[in-house]
Amino acid sequence: MSIPSIVLVGAGGHAAACADVIEQAGSFAIAGMIGTREQVGTHVAGYAVIGTDEDLPRLRRTHAHALVTVGQIRTAAPRVRLWEVLTDGGWTVPTVVSPRAYVSAHSRIAAGTIVMHGAVVNAAAEVGRNVIVNSMALVEHDVQVGDHCHIATAAVLNGGVRVGSRSFVGSATAVRQGVAIGDDCVIGMGQRILSDCAAGTTLPEAARRT
Repeated sequence: MSIPSIVLVGAGGHAAACADVIEQAGSFAIAGMIGTREQVGTHVAGYAVIGTDEDLPRLRRTHAHALVTVGQIRTAAPRVRLWEVLTDGGWTVPTVVSPRAYVSAHSRIAAGTIVMHGAVVNAAAEVGRNVIVNSMALVEHDVQVGDHCHIATAAVLNGGVRVGSRSFVGSATAVRQGVAIGDDCVIGMGQRILSDCAAGTTLPEAARRT
């Protein structure tokens, strides 16, 4: 029995990593990637860049599924825009979970989110739409992650942490249990977050919040 096709919207390094997760999961066949005009005709991780955003309505006639595979660090705006393009355009945006990740049956993962290799989403955690839970990240019990966030590689969200929409938590950052991070925050890599961060907070790499 054939598996459904999926179009990856983004054609950079994060898209290559997403392609590997999708290959390992085996639930979709990758039809190609969407990139810039300059990227059309090139290949990423062995997959052709088959068009730009402008080609999505045409591609929707032959493919039902798509995933936002643009990365996110300083701003979630590109991922939010592409999410809206896909949902407004009638695409089905699935949840993708690596078979090398652990997602508790007692957690909830919303549409468009990808949980990458080695990540853990524990019991009673809730992860919103269009989120990246990157390789080796830990989303502990009772954590809430809003829409359009990126929980980067090896980041640790301890029990009861709340992360607002469109926020970024950098690689190897550890967030103390019960701490709240507001909307639109950018938390650099390697930090210890021990108290709440107001909406719009930006903390550089390796700064310490006590």
